[in-house]
Amino acid sequence: MPDIPLTVLVVLCVAALAAGWIDAVVGGGGLLLLPALLLGLPAGGAHAAQYALGTNKAVAIVGTTGAAITYARRTPVDIGTAVKIGLAALAGSSGGALVAAGLSTDVLKPIVMVVLLAVGAFVILRPSFGQAPSTEPVSPRRVLAAVGLGGVGIGFYDGLIGPGTGTFLVLALTALLHLDLVRASATAKIVNCCTNAGALAMFAWKGTVFWQLAALMAVFNLIGGTLGARTALKRGSGFVRVVLLTVVFSLVAKMAYDQWSA
Repeated sequence: MPDIPLTVLVVLCVAALAAGWIDAVVGGGGLLLLPALLLGLPAGGAHAAQYALGTNKAVAIVGTTGAAITYARRTPVDIGTAVKIGLAALAGSSGGALVAAGLSTDVLKPIVMVVLLAVGAFVILRPSFGQAPSTEPVSPRRVLAAVGLGGVGIGFYDGLIGPGTGTFLVLALTALLHLDLVRASATAKIVNCCTNAGALAMFAWKGTVFWQLAALMAVFNLIGGTLGARTALKRGSGFVRVVLLTVVFSLVAKMAYDQWSA
């Protein structure tokens, strides 16, 4: 474990707690957790960013798993469909990571920002979106579309760029599978478990994880993830909608800052 001052360690644990809560409600916890690690870990070294990424995944998978279990116990989730999408996302994220090695993501970030703004506008203009599950049966074609877009497509984006993957999953699952926002968040957590496991395996193989730090932060992330899932289940889709919009516009602001401050 790196030499980190106590005050910085406390801040990292608080960030892990908050990120777990946000991620469980609607996705996007990495928006808080990864920058905290990048700022908190000692600077220097050719692989400093890789250690932040690896440690981030080791922390996030614990909170995501805790949230997924909490959701599965309290709300009906189609585990089979979620696992299919998760395995597709695992393959997609691997492909995205390979492409990322030879592609400048600066070209894609403005496109992603426009898509996020369009998503935010759509959710605002459609107050009923994700408020209640549809009674219309989900066709095999829609399930296949969810596997393709929610799995391969968003998984590819996760490997290529990353921020907001959970949020995109919630939106795609709500639209394609006729889920309310709470059940979409529950399903997204299971998909996230698959993608996080694949990414963590890669970082562990490379040896770019601070395991002791990750174990400490993971405790707080697990608490945050469990509390976030319980909050979403208790407060319902209306509350999740508010958090969703907050995360979407926060993502746009962060990506815009990264794009034009570089």
